[in-house]
Amino acid sequence: MTDTTDTAEQQVIARAQRGDADAVATLYRRHVDAIARYIAYRVSDDSAVEDITAEVFLRMVERLPHYRPTGAPFEAWLYRIAATRVADHYRRDTHRQGRSLDDEASAGEHEPALELSIVEREEFEALRTALHELTDEQQTILILRFVERKSHEEVARILDKSSHAVAAAQHRALKKLAGLLGTDKADRHYLRGQSP
Repeated sequence: MTDTTDTAEQQVIARAQRGDADAVATLYRRHVDAIARYIAYRVSDDSAVEDITAEVFLRMVERLPHYRPTGAPFEAWLYRIAATRVADHYRRDTHRQGRSLDDEASAGEHEPALELSIVEREEFEALRTALHELTDEQQTILILRFVERKSHEEVARILDKSSHAVAAAQHRALKKLAGLLGTDKADRHYLRGQSP
């Protein structure tokens, strides 16, 4: 984000903190897609993705009066809330973590979260399962870098780390992910946030 964008967003945040419903709606519209994608890569139950996304923005509204800019982007705060809600989800519902495609079909879930074909959905599930073997930080870095297409510098600001630390963690995460997927390179079309 440029300084102008940061300033404009800070003005929207200030209005939202004063109870301006339009400003709250603006923050929601700006960030909901990215937060929902982040959650979708970490949670396999489509209805849970929707619920957790809603919880994140409910928490945003509840906590806005106490939000103070720290120099990190506003979205960093939202990603931290999302990461906490995902962790809470797995603490509450550990059985959901291992649900298979067959389980989802038998549970009556008709549309995959990212509208993928059956084969693509199976590949996506394999990637998501492998991602669960990484640390929370590694998952966040890969999703922000390859799904949200953020630069090392942007990810560093969100995570309050140096660009070098983010690049090194990304390298380790990709190497581990490639090993988990049984290939020399990670399945990049999903890490780019698009189908092949």
